[in-house]
Amino acid sequence: MSQWYPKKGRVIFHVDMNSFYASVEMAYDPKLKGKPLAIAGNPEERKGIVVTSSYEARAKGVKTTMQLWEARKLCPELIVLRPNFDRYRTASKEMFQMLADITPYVQPVSIDEGYMDVTGTEKHGSPIEIAQNLQQKISDELDLPCSIGIAPNKFLAKMASDMKKPMGITILRKRDISEKLWPLKIEEMYGVGNKTAEKLRSIDVNTIGDLANGDAYQLKQIFGINGERLQNRANGVDMRPVDPDAVHEFKSIGSSQTLAEDTTDEAEIRKLIHQLAENVERRMKRKQAVGQSVQIMIRYHDRKTITRSRKLSHFIEQKADILYFANELFRKHWNLEPIRLLGITVQDVDKKRNMAKQLDLFTYEKEAGKEKLYEAIDELSQKYGKNPFKQLRNDDREEQPRTSFQKDFLDDFKK
Repeated sequence: MSQWYPKKGRVIFHVDMNSFYASVEMAYDPKLKGKPLAIAGNPEERKGIVVTSSYEARAKGVKTTMQLWEARKLCPELIVLRPNFDRYRTASKEMFQMLADITPYVQPVSIDEGYMDVTGTEKHGSPIEIAQNLQQKISDELDLPCSIGIAPNKFLAKMASDMKKPMGITILRKRDISEKLWPLKIEEMYGVGNKTAEKLRSIDVNTIGDLANGDAYQLKQIFGINGERLQNRANGVDMRPVDPDAVHEFKSIGSSQTLAEDTTDEAEIRKLIHQLAENVERRMKRKQAVGQSVQIMIRYHDRKTITRSRKLSHFIEQKADILYFANELFRKHWNLEPIRLLGITVQDVDKKRNMAKQLDLFTYEKEAGKEKLYEAIDELSQKYGKNPFKQLRNDDREEQPRTSFQKDFLDDFKK
């Protein structure tokens, strides 16, 4: 069995549930199987937005972020349901527990996908046997389909899992990248968004192969350190470990400034708060990030410093939102003594592409028309076997859309 495992390298899985929300609903109600199904925040309203859809609906042209009236025009028989977040949490927890039964090195990255480092797990079989058994177990016990990418690192495993859906298992070795990876269009590369793809095309980088073999100096001039990182990934280089604790890593984006003189002048203070909020918004946009907490720091004339924060029920990125909560915190906690320094920080920050599936559906519908932040909200498919969702049937309620998943939820399978 050891011949299947590298002596020095790693064997990484990326497990990606197929059309997740729709598939969970089909597992819960088998009568939905084989039918075109969409999950949307406001099924009763024409302006509702499609969050995800079954493969049967996709075959009729229904897409994520599409308005419901348009989806129904393409597919008149479309069945539309509100999301049931408790049901999806239950499915996700069960799925991640199955991954953890194989190896402790499991890193959830969202409700429906995660990485596994199966290096050294020979007792469970070869990598392909482990993947086949895991895929079958998830299908048999949860009645949910998934795709699994097998590779020597996280980036290649992620790319591999996207190559065959639903219910695919794809191996992507470094020696295969020139044949399997490089011919793909540059926008198909994980980590390359629309704006980055546009910039790359402007310098004749049209495929992943073009990026892999491109001018390293030019890439770094245009994209900074990210240019080097993207080129490394295109060449199959990714040293990131599978980190079970990564779900608890929180980042922040902030701005602070010392005033020219200690002051109690509210006009001057308000002006500075506006400037700080604008700085934070600009930095968040540059990082393509959203956050869920706002913190204000006040340093007084005697150097006494306080920090106060508020956890929000939704994610923010706009200056208006940052300003609103920063002003609220300032009004509540300023003791009217002269101020020397002010700071505003947005905490619990992550990349939009990572947080897309966690955004409150009201925010989703508001923002979906502006950007493709929510393209990632596409997950899990069909089949009926053991049904772990029946226990929720008596408790089922028509809840208003709300924030679905926080990062700490992704650790529940360990409890």
